[in-house]
Amino acid sequence: MSDKAACAGEKIVGVIGGMGPEATVDFMHRLVARTPARDDADHLHVLVDNNPKIPSRIAALIEGTGEDPTPVLCGMARGLQAQGADFLVMPCNTAHYYLPAIARSVSIPTLDMVQLAIQKLTTAKPRRVGLLASPAVRMVGLYKARMEQAGLQAVFAEPQDEETLLAIIKAVKAGRLDDSHRQDYGKVARNLLAAGVDALLVACTEFSVIGPPAKTDCLVVDALDVLVEATITTARGEA
Repeated sequence: MSDKAACAGEKIVGVIGGMGPEATVDFMHRLVARTPARDDADHLHVLVDNNPKIPSRIAALIEGTGEDPTPVLCGMARGLQAQGADFLVMPCNTAHYYLPAIARSVSIPTLDMVQLAIQKLTTAKPRRVGLLASPAVRMVGLYKARMEQAGLQAVFAEPQDEETLLAIIKAVKAGRLDDSHRQDYGKVARNLLAAGVDALLVACTEFSVIGPPAKTDCLVVDALDVLVEATITTARGEA
């Protein structure tokens, strides 16, 4: 079978991106790096709407003062479908709060990064999982109930540490990430370990940009990595 024939059945990926822009670029970098390929034609066909103009999820969900991003997200999903995407992915954890509305707005599948990350965790069978996430993830219950259904206990950072995490998220979005933010990130992760968790879930793609927290001797699952894996297997018909 020729390379062209082998690729003929692949699905086109549509990426609802821009939340934030660097996280979307990081997703694409990981996607290219982990796709088995010998040449350009072996890589996936990906349509990316990297739209940083989506109304702020922080303003809408945490501060309660922002515009609802649902119409923009649904419009992006429909646009990607119209351009030929066979399925959609969204490399932003907090934005998965809006996933049900997005899924209803199109007739193509949308991968659920939250559920995929939980499935990944269940294979390792941890008991208590510390979430490195935006405070919005806790506030809207994005992971907690579904983790409990899977036999996992979600453990969130203390309020002061949540403020630290939010400051780090904002620094990444503004391109101001420095060593002090990296150190703070590692400290919050170690505080979760001290609280008795036996695994960590990186549940914010701004934290994915930073990489695994330093000096944490435990299982660390990055939801973005899980989404990358699922995107490749779905596009190649291996799911």
